Amino acid sequence: MRDLKHLIWFEDLLQEANNELVQQAKKDGKRALGYTCYFMPEVLLDLPGCFSVRLRAPRSTSPDIATYYMSNRTCMYGRCLLERALEGGFNFLDAQMATETCTVTCRFQEHLQMMDVIQSPDFFCEFTDVPFKKNKNSIDHFETQLQEHVLNPLKEHFGIDTSDEAIMKSINEHNELCRLIKEIGEYRKKENPVITGYEFQLIMLVSLCCPKYLIIPKIKEVLEDLKTRVPDEKNPYRVRVVLAGSENDDPDFTKLIEECGALVVADRHCYGSLPGREEIEIREGETPLRAVARHYLEYNECCRFMEQHTMRERKDYIANLVKEYKADGIIVESMKFCEYWSYERTIDTLIFPRDYGVPTCSIEKEYVNNAVGQLRTRFQAFIESIELKQLHADSET
Repeated sequence: MRDLKHLIWFEDLLQEANNELVQQAKKDGKRALGYTCYFMPEVLLDLPGCFSVRLRAPRSTSPDIATYYMSNRTCMYGRCLLERALEGGFNFLDAQMATETCTVTCRFQEHLQMMDVIQSPDFFCEFTDVPFKKNKNSIDHFETQLQEHVLNPLKEHFGIDTSDEAIMKSINEHNELCRLIKEIGEYRKKENPVITGYEFQLIMLVSLCCPKYLIIPKIKEVLEDLKTRVPDEKNPYRVRVVLAGSENDDPDFTKLIEECGALVVADRHCYGSLPGREEIEIREGETPLRAVARHYLEYNECCRFMEQHTMRERKDYIANLVKEYKADGIIVESMKFCEYWSYERTIDTLIFPRDYGVPTCSIEKEYVNNAVGQLRTRFQAFIESIELKQLHADSET
Protein backbone atom coordinates (compact mmCIF):
# COMPACT_ATOMS: atom_id res chain seq x y z
CA MET A 1 0.00 0.00 0.00
CA ARG A 2 1.10 3.57 -0.57
CA ASP A 3 2.13 5.59 2.48
CA LEU A 4 -0.73 6.95 4.55
CA LYS A 5 -0.97 10.73 4.75
CA HIS A 6 0.71 12.32 7.80
CA LEU A 7 2.02 8.94 9.00
CA ILE A 8 5.68 9.97 9.20
CA TRP A 9 4.72 13.25 10.86
CA PHE A 10 2.64 11.35 13.44
CA GLU A 11 5.68 9.19 14.18
CA ASP A 12 7.73 12.34 14.74
CA LEU A 13 5.08 13.86 17.02
CA LEU A 14 5.19 10.78 19.23
CA GLN A 15 8.93 11.02 19.81
CA GLU A 16 8.45 13.69 22.50
CA ALA A 17 5.73 14.49 25.02
CA ASN A 18 6.41 18.17 24.39
CA ASN A 19 5.85 17.85 20.64
CA GLU A 20 5.39 20.70 18.16
CA LEU A 21 1.58 20.75 18.50
CA VAL A 22 1.85 20.93 22.30
CA GLN A 23 4.30 23.80 21.90
CA GLN A 24 1.95 25.55 19.48
CA ALA A 25 -0.98 25.25 21.90
CA LYS A 26 1.16 26.67 24.69
CA LYS A 27 2.04 29.62 22.45
CA ASP A 28 -1.70 30.05 21.89
CA GLY A 29 -2.01 30.64 25.63
CA LYS A 30 -3.61 27.31 26.55
CA ARG A 31 -2.83 25.36 29.70
CA ALA A 32 -1.28 21.87 29.32
CA LEU A 33 -2.93 19.29 31.61
CA GLY A 34 -1.25 15.92 31.99
CA TYR A 35 -2.95 12.65 32.92
CA THR A 36 -2.11 8.93 32.79
CA CYS A 37 -5.38 6.99 32.95
CA TYR A 38 -8.64 6.61 31.02
CA PHE A 39 -10.44 7.19 34.34
CA MET A 40 -9.44 10.86 34.12
CA PRO A 41 -11.99 12.15 31.56
CA GLU A 42 -9.90 13.88 28.91
CA VAL A 43 -13.03 15.74 27.81
CA LEU A 44 -12.88 17.80 31.04
CA LEU A 45 -9.21 18.59 30.42
CA ASP A 46 -10.02 19.90 26.94
CA LEU A 47 -12.24 22.72 28.17
CA PRO A 48 -11.73 26.07 26.42
CA GLY A 49 -8.40 27.49 27.53
CA CYS A 50 -6.65 24.18 28.20
CA PHE A 51 -5.78 20.86 26.56
CA SER A 52 -5.08 17.30 27.68
CA VAL A 53 -1.84 15.35 27.21
CA ARG A 54 -1.83 11.67 28.09
CA LEU A 55 1.68 11.14 29.37
CA ARG A 56 4.18 8.82 27.73
CA ALA A 57 7.94 8.39 27.98
CA PRO A 58 9.04 7.56 24.43
CA ARG A 59 12.64 6.50 23.76
CA SER A 60 13.17 5.58 27.41
CA THR A 61 16.21 3.61 28.48
CA SER A 62 16.91 2.36 31.99
CA PRO A 63 15.05 4.46 34.61
CA ASP A 64 17.87 4.34 37.18
CA ILE A 65 17.05 7.45 39.21
CA ALA A 66 13.31 6.71 39.29
CA THR A 67 14.07 3.14 40.40
CA TYR A 68 15.93 4.58 43.40
CA TYR A 69 12.72 6.33 44.47
CA MET A 70 10.20 3.67 43.45
CA SER A 71 12.18 0.35 43.61
CA ASN A 72 12.71 -2.12 40.78
CA ARG A 73 9.66 -4.15 41.85
CA THR A 74 7.21 -1.67 40.38
CA CYS A 75 5.83 -1.29 36.87
CA MET A 76 8.42 0.26 34.55
CA TYR A 77 5.79 2.50 32.96
CA GLY A 78 5.47 4.53 36.16
CA ARG A 79 9.24 4.55 36.68
CA CYS A 80 9.91 5.73 33.11
CA LEU A 81 7.39 8.54 33.56
CA LEU A 82 9.15 9.68 36.73
CA GLU A 83 12.54 9.40 35.02
CA ARG A 84 11.31 11.57 32.16
CA ALA A 85 9.93 14.11 34.65
CA LEU A 86 13.27 14.21 36.49
CA GLU A 87 15.00 14.80 33.14
CA GLY A 88 12.76 17.83 32.58
CA GLY A 89 10.65 16.23 29.85
CA PHE A 90 7.34 17.29 31.43
CA ASN A 91 8.23 20.85 32.38
CA PHE A 92 5.68 22.11 29.86
CA LEU A 93 2.84 20.88 32.09
CA ASP A 94 0.72 23.38 33.98
CA ALA A 95 -0.99 20.68 36.06
CA GLN A 96 -1.15 16.93 36.50
CA MET A 97 -4.70 15.66 36.90
CA ALA A 98 -4.11 12.44 38.79
CA THR A 99 -6.37 9.49 39.52
CA GLU A 100 -6.09 7.11 42.43
CA THR A 101 -6.25 4.05 40.20
CA CYS A 102 -3.21 1.85 39.60
CA THR A 103 -0.67 2.12 42.41
CA VAL A 104 2.47 2.85 40.43
CA THR A 105 1.12 5.73 38.34
CA CYS A 106 -0.40 7.08 41.55
CA ARG A 107 3.04 6.96 43.17
CA PHE A 108 4.58 8.68 40.14
CA GLN A 109 2.10 11.51 40.49
CA GLU A 110 2.68 11.74 44.24
CA HIS A 111 6.37 12.30 43.47
CA LEU A 112 5.40 15.13 41.11
CA GLN A 113 3.37 16.65 43.90
CA MET A 114 5.91 16.23 46.71
CA MET A 115 9.31 16.68 45.05
CA ASP A 116 8.76 19.91 43.09
CA VAL A 117 9.88 18.06 39.96
CA ILE A 118 8.01 20.15 37.37
CA GLN A 119 9.76 23.47 36.89
CA SER A 120 6.65 25.50 36.16
CA PRO A 121 5.59 28.31 38.52
CA ASP A 122 1.86 27.51 38.35
CA PHE A 123 2.14 23.72 38.45
CA PHE A 124 -0.08 21.73 40.76
CA CYS A 125 -1.15 18.10 41.08
CA GLU A 126 -4.71 17.14 41.99
CA PHE A 127 -5.93 13.62 42.85
CA THR A 128 -9.36 12.23 41.98
CA ASP A 129 -10.75 9.18 43.77
CA VAL A 130 -12.25 6.62 41.36
CA PRO A 131 -14.93 4.08 42.39
CA PHE A 132 -14.51 0.33 42.08
CA LYS A 133 -18.11 -0.25 40.95
CA LYS A 134 -20.45 1.03 38.26
CA ASN A 135 -23.68 1.57 40.19
CA LYS A 136 -25.61 4.80 40.83
CA ASN A 137 -23.77 5.53 44.08
CA SER A 138 -20.49 5.22 42.22
CA ILE A 139 -21.63 7.69 39.57
CA ASP A 140 -22.75 10.10 42.31
CA HIS A 141 -19.36 9.83 43.99
CA PHE A 142 -17.41 10.16 40.75
CA GLU A 143 -19.39 13.21 39.69
CA THR A 144 -18.60 14.89 43.02
CA GLN A 145 -14.93 13.98 42.72
CA LEU A 146 -14.70 15.44 39.21
CA GLN A 147 -16.29 18.65 40.39
CA GLU A 148 -14.07 18.99 43.46
CA HIS A 149 -10.77 17.77 42.04
CA VAL A 150 -10.93 18.72 38.35
CA LEU A 151 -13.35 21.53 37.59
CA ASN A 152 -12.97 23.59 40.75
CA PRO A 153 -9.13 23.57 40.73
CA LEU A 154 -9.03 24.49 37.02
CA LYS A 155 -11.31 27.44 37.69
CA GLU A 156 -9.45 28.53 40.83
CA HIS A 157 -5.91 28.19 39.46
CA PHE A 158 -6.34 29.19 35.82
CA GLY A 159 -9.75 30.85 35.54
CA ILE A 160 -11.02 28.12 33.20
CA ASP A 161 -14.71 28.32 32.29
CA THR A 162 -16.27 25.17 33.78
CA SER A 163 -19.91 25.99 33.03
CA ASP A 164 -22.32 23.52 31.46
CA GLU A 165 -21.96 25.40 28.17
CA ALA A 166 -18.17 25.03 28.23
CA ILE A 167 -18.41 21.32 29.06
CA MET A 168 -20.91 20.83 26.22
CA LYS A 169 -18.50 22.51 23.79
CA SER A 170 -15.75 20.13 24.87
CA ILE A 171 -18.09 17.13 24.60
CA ASN A 172 -19.02 18.10 21.04
CA GLU A 173 -15.35 18.30 20.06
CA HIS A 174 -14.67 14.99 21.80
CA ASN A 175 -17.58 13.32 19.99
CA GLU A 176 -16.33 14.62 16.63
CA LEU A 177 -12.96 13.00 17.30
CA CYS A 178 -14.65 9.76 18.37
CA ARG A 179 -16.66 9.63 15.14
CA LEU A 180 -13.48 10.07 13.10
CA ILE A 181 -11.59 7.35 14.98
CA LYS A 182 -14.56 4.99 14.77
CA GLU A 183 -14.92 5.51 11.02
CA ILE A 184 -11.21 4.86 10.55
CA GLY A 185 -11.54 1.76 12.74
CA GLU A 186 -14.30 0.37 10.51
CA TYR A 187 -11.71 -0.18 7.78
CA ARG A 188 -10.03 -2.73 10.06
CA LYS A 189 -13.03 -5.04 9.72
CA LYS A 190 -12.54 -5.55 6.00
CA GLU A 191 -11.21 -8.86 4.72
CA ASN A 192 -8.16 -7.06 3.33
CA PRO A 193 -7.89 -3.85 5.40
CA VAL A 194 -6.44 -0.63 4.00
CA ILE A 195 -4.91 0.25 7.38
CA THR A 196 -2.60 -1.71 9.65
CA GLY A 197 -2.72 -1.97 13.42
CA TYR A 198 0.52 -0.01 13.63
CA GLU A 199 -0.90 2.86 11.57
CA PHE A 200 -4.12 2.90 13.58
CA GLN A 201 -2.20 3.02 16.86
CA LEU A 202 -0.22 6.04 15.64
CA ILE A 203 -3.50 7.83 14.88
CA MET A 204 -4.97 6.84 18.23
CA LEU A 205 -1.89 7.98 20.16
CA VAL A 206 -1.68 11.42 18.55
CA SER A 207 -5.36 11.89 19.39
CA LEU A 208 -4.44 11.32 23.05
CA CYS A 209 -1.16 13.24 23.18
CA CYS A 210 -1.85 16.30 21.02
CA PRO A 211 -4.28 19.22 21.43
CA LYS A 212 -7.62 18.21 19.90
CA TYR A 213 -8.21 21.43 17.99
CA LEU A 214 -4.87 21.00 16.20
CA ILE A 215 -4.93 17.26 15.52
CA ILE A 216 -8.58 16.77 14.45
CA PRO A 217 -8.08 18.49 11.04
CA LYS A 218 -5.13 16.17 10.32
CA ILE A 219 -7.10 13.06 11.30
CA LYS A 220 -9.88 14.19 8.94
CA GLU A 221 -7.33 14.27 6.14
CA VAL A 222 -6.17 10.75 7.05
CA LEU A 223 -9.75 9.51 6.86
CA GLU A 224 -10.19 11.04 3.41
CA ASP A 225 -6.92 9.44 2.30
CA LEU A 226 -8.12 6.02 3.49
CA LYS A 227 -11.23 6.26 1.30
CA THR A 228 -9.08 6.08 -1.83
CA ARG A 229 -6.26 3.88 -0.51
CA VAL A 230 -5.96 0.58 -2.37
CA PRO A 231 -4.96 -2.50 -0.36
CA ASP A 232 -2.23 -4.87 -1.47
CA GLU A 233 -3.54 -7.33 -4.03
CA LYS A 234 -2.67 -10.19 -1.70
CA ASN A 235 -3.13 -9.78 2.04
CA PRO A 236 0.40 -10.12 3.49
CA TYR A 237 -0.85 -11.28 6.92
CA ARG A 238 -1.39 -14.88 7.94
CA VAL A 239 -3.83 -14.32 10.82
CA ARG A 240 -5.84 -11.54 12.49
CA VAL A 241 -5.60 -10.84 16.22
CA VAL A 242 -7.14 -8.68 18.93
CA LEU A 243 -4.50 -7.01 21.11
CA ALA A 244 -5.73 -6.68 24.69
CA GLY A 245 -4.13 -5.83 27.99
CA SER A 246 -2.58 -3.12 30.12
CA GLU A 247 -0.80 0.14 29.31
CA ASN A 248 0.56 0.00 25.76
CA ASP A 249 1.74 3.22 24.13
CA ASP A 250 4.47 1.56 22.05
CA PRO A 251 3.58 1.37 18.33
CA ASP A 252 6.74 -0.68 17.74
CA PHE A 253 5.24 -3.48 19.85
CA THR A 254 2.29 -3.61 17.46
CA LYS A 255 4.65 -3.38 14.49
CA LEU A 256 6.59 -6.38 15.82
CA ILE A 257 3.41 -8.46 16.01
CA GLU A 258 2.54 -7.53 12.43
CA GLU A 259 6.06 -8.20 11.15
CA CYS A 260 5.59 -11.75 12.43
CA GLY A 261 2.46 -12.12 10.26
CA ALA A 262 -0.45 -11.24 12.60
CA LEU A 263 -2.53 -8.20 11.67
CA VAL A 264 -3.75 -6.36 14.78
CA VAL A 265 -7.37 -5.53 13.96
CA ALA A 266 -8.65 -4.36 17.37
CA ASP A 267 -7.01 -2.58 20.32
CA ARG A 268 -8.53 -3.35 23.73
CA HIS A 269 -5.77 -2.00 25.94
CA CYS A 270 -5.28 1.04 28.16
CA TYR A 271 -4.25 3.35 25.30
CA GLY A 272 -6.65 1.80 22.79
CA SER A 273 -9.90 2.88 21.17
CA LEU A 274 -11.99 -0.06 22.45
CA PRO A 275 -13.10 1.40 24.76
CA GLY A 276 -11.75 4.91 24.62
CA ARG A 277 -13.36 6.49 21.60
CA GLU A 278 -17.10 6.26 22.28
CA GLU A 279 -19.31 9.31 21.92
CA ILE A 280 -20.67 10.79 25.15
CA GLU A 281 -24.47 10.79 25.23
CA ILE A 282 -26.36 13.38 27.28
CA ARG A 283 -29.47 11.64 28.60
CA GLU A 284 -32.67 13.41 29.48
CA GLY A 285 -32.38 15.23 32.80
CA GLU A 286 -28.58 14.91 32.96
CA THR A 287 -26.14 17.75 33.34
CA PRO A 288 -23.07 17.53 31.07
CA LEU A 289 -20.87 16.69 34.08
CA ARG A 290 -23.22 13.91 35.16
CA ALA A 291 -23.13 12.48 31.64
CA VAL A 292 -19.33 12.51 31.66
CA ALA A 293 -19.13 10.76 35.05
CA ARG A 294 -21.61 8.09 33.97
CA HIS A 295 -19.97 7.58 30.59
CA TYR A 296 -16.46 7.04 31.90
CA LEU A 297 -17.68 4.47 34.43
CA GLU A 298 -20.18 2.60 32.26
CA TYR A 299 -17.95 2.22 29.20
CA ASN A 300 -14.83 1.42 31.19
CA GLU A 301 -13.41 -2.10 30.80
CA CYS A 302 -10.67 -1.70 33.41
CA CYS A 303 -9.87 -4.75 35.52
CA ARG A 304 -10.11 -2.63 38.69
CA PHE A 305 -13.79 -3.66 38.59
CA MET A 306 -13.72 -7.03 40.33
CA GLU A 307 -17.35 -8.06 40.74
CA GLN A 308 -17.97 -11.43 39.13
CA HIS A 309 -20.57 -10.20 36.66
CA THR A 310 -18.32 -7.30 35.63
CA MET A 311 -15.38 -9.64 35.09
CA ARG A 312 -17.53 -11.86 32.89
CA GLU A 313 -18.73 -8.83 30.94
CA ARG A 314 -15.09 -8.01 30.16
CA LYS A 315 -14.54 -11.50 28.71
CA ASP A 316 -17.74 -11.22 26.67
CA TYR A 317 -16.63 -7.81 25.41
CA ILE A 318 -13.32 -9.12 24.05
CA ALA A 319 -14.93 -12.29 22.68
CA ASN A 320 -17.42 -10.11 20.80
CA LEU A 321 -14.52 -8.06 19.40
CA VAL A 322 -13.03 -11.29 18.07
CA LYS A 323 -16.26 -11.98 16.18
CA GLU A 324 -16.86 -8.39 15.05
CA TYR A 325 -13.34 -7.95 13.67
CA LYS A 326 -13.11 -11.55 12.38
CA ALA A 327 -10.01 -12.22 14.46
CA ASP A 328 -8.36 -15.63 14.72
CA GLY A 329 -6.92 -15.15 18.18
CA ILE A 330 -6.10 -12.84 21.07
CA ILE A 331 -2.77 -11.53 22.34
CA VAL A 332 -3.06 -10.43 25.97
CA GLU A 333 -0.16 -8.39 27.30
CA SER A 334 0.58 -6.94 30.69
CA MET A 335 3.37 -4.78 32.03
CA LYS A 336 5.66 -6.59 34.44
CA PHE A 337 4.61 -5.93 38.06
CA CYS A 338 1.23 -4.55 36.92
CA GLU A 339 -1.06 -5.26 39.88
CA TYR A 340 -4.36 -5.57 38.05
CA TRP A 341 -3.46 -6.85 34.62
CA SER A 342 -1.12 -9.60 35.82
CA TYR A 343 -4.15 -11.33 37.35
CA GLU A 344 -6.40 -10.44 34.43
CA ARG A 345 -3.92 -11.77 31.87
CA THR A 346 -3.56 -15.05 33.75
CA ILE A 347 -7.34 -15.49 33.91
CA ASP A 348 -7.76 -14.53 30.23
CA THR A 349 -5.19 -17.13 29.18
CA LEU A 350 -7.39 -19.81 30.75
CA ILE A 351 -10.87 -18.46 30.05
CA PHE A 352 -10.73 -17.55 26.35
CA PRO A 353 -9.56 -20.95 25.03
CA ARG A 354 -11.76 -22.88 27.46
CA ASP A 355 -15.02 -20.92 27.42
CA TYR A 356 -14.90 -19.18 24.04
CA GLY A 357 -12.68 -21.45 21.95
CA VAL A 358 -10.37 -18.55 21.04
CA PRO A 359 -6.59 -19.18 20.83
CA THR A 360 -4.81 -16.87 23.27
CA CYS A 361 -1.19 -15.78 23.63
CA SER A 362 -0.08 -14.42 27.02
CA ILE A 363 2.76 -11.88 27.09
CA GLU A 364 4.43 -10.16 30.04
CA LYS A 365 6.59 -7.27 28.87
CA GLU A 366 8.54 -4.24 30.04
CA TYR A 367 7.89 -0.65 29.05
CA VAL A 368 11.36 -0.58 27.48
CA ASN A 369 11.17 -3.49 25.07
CA ASN A 370 14.57 -5.19 25.10
CA ALA A 371 13.32 -8.74 24.45
CA VAL A 372 12.48 -8.40 20.75
CA GLY A 373 13.97 -11.78 19.83
CA GLN A 374 12.02 -13.66 22.50
CA LEU A 375 8.78 -11.87 21.63
CA ARG A 376 9.26 -12.59 17.94
CA THR A 377 9.64 -16.28 18.72
CA ARG A 378 6.49 -16.27 20.87
CA PHE A 379 4.42 -14.48 18.24
CA GLN A 380 5.63 -16.72 15.42
CA ALA A 381 4.85 -19.84 17.43
CA PHE A 382 1.36 -18.49 18.27
CA ILE A 383 0.64 -17.73 14.61
CA GLU A 384 1.75 -21.22 13.60
CA SER A 385 -0.47 -22.79 16.27
CA ILE A 386 -3.48 -20.90 14.90
CA GLU A 387 -2.67 -22.04 11.36
CA LEU A 388 -2.36 -25.65 12.52
CA LYS A 389 -5.77 -25.46 14.22
CA GLN A 390 -7.27 -24.03 11.04
CA LEU A 391 -5.72 -26.85 8.97
CA HIS A 392 -7.15 -29.47 11.34
CA ALA A 393 -10.56 -27.84 11.21
CA ASP A 394 -10.49 -27.73 7.39
CA SER A 395 -9.47 -31.38 7.17
CA GLU A 396 -12.42 -32.43 9.32
CA THR A 397 -14.98 -30.64 7.11
